[in-house]
Amino acid sequence: QVQLVESGGGLVQAGESLSVSCVASGSIFGTNVMGWYRQAPGKLRELVATITSSSSTNYANSVKGRFTISRDNAKNTVSLRMNSLKAEDTAVYYCNFRGVSTRWVDYWGQGTQVTVSS
Repeated sequence: QVQLVESGGGLVQAGESLSVSCVASGSIFGTNVMGWYRQAPGKLRELVATITSSSSTNYANSVKGRFTISRDNAKNTVSLRMNSLKAEDTAVYYCNFRGVSTRWVDYWGQGTQVTVSS
C-alpha cells in the first residue's frame, strides 16, 4: 500500500507560475516511477510528467519547456514546477506512484485543483 498526499495548486493568472508537491508513504522501495497526471472537466486523465527513481524524466509535449518535475528520494517527495501557465493547463492534478514495491500497480493521490485564468 502506498499513500500519496498532494499540496499546492490554486488559482493563478495566465503567464504566472505555480508548484504542486506530493509526499509518498508506505511500501516505497526499489525501482519506481512517480509522476503527475491531470484531468480537465469532460476530458480523460492525461500524463503531465513522470520521473523514475533514477531521475529519468518524461514530459507531455504540451508542457515541455514550461514544466519541471523533480523528486527527493530521501523525503519520498515529487514536485512539479509549472511556469508560463495557460488557461488550458486548468485541471485537477493527480500524483501517481508505481513500482516494484506495488508490483507496478498504480496508486493515486486525491488530486489538487489548478486553475489558470486568462
